[in-house]
Amino acid sequence: MEITEVRIKLMDDPHDRLQGFCSITFDSAFVIRDLKIIQGSKGSFVAMPSRKLTDRCPQCKMKNHLRSLFCNQCGARLQEERASKDTDGRAKLYADIAHPINSDCRELIQRKVLEAYEEELVRAQEPGYSCRYDDYDEDRFAALHESEEVESPRVTYVNGDGDTAHRIEPAAESPSGPHHRANIAAESRETAPAAASRNGDGDDSSFGAGII
Repeated sequence: MEITEVRIKLMDDPHDRLQGFCSITFDSAFVIRDLKIIQGSKGSFVAMPSRKLTDRCPQCKMKNHLRSLFCNQCGARLQEERASKDTDGRAKLYADIAHPINSDCRELIQRKVLEAYEEELVRAQEPGYSCRYDDYDEDRFAALHESEEVESPRVTYVNGDGDTAHRIEPAAESPSGPHHRANIAAESRETAPAAASRNGDGDDSSFGAGII
């Protein structure tokens, strides 16, 4: 197996722990996107693409992130500390979408990506620099890293005929309920770099180690 191409997108803020996104191509035939380059306590490391883990509300069966304190659908209070723990006692909140399964592959990916990142930093200083990375959702992800996106609350009320109905209140016009605020407060602590460091205290020793 050979990594035939690495594309890097640098972040605008050089002081941000999220230093960039990247995609890697294997054997000119298979691409993995949305890897992240993170500044850890022991230097930069690569975090694999991942997704949030969820469970279902016991009352309405709606899926909620494991950090949620209240159901986003019905508002029922959810049990805290629902996430399973890894061998170090850390909550497993994310799962890798793709990750290496042996140390040789992990070291190869990390070395190639960090080499490409350093080269991209040099290229970015040249006149007429243009990023080769293809954007899809990364700009939105970077924005959410600064401020979590809040869904408009779902409000239940009784209409003139005495029937129960629902409406969606615009977030800018109506404040969210206490369960939304609690969920946002809990989840805002898990920023993109913090989420990536869930792989192992923010260093490269736990890169791709299956999440979170």
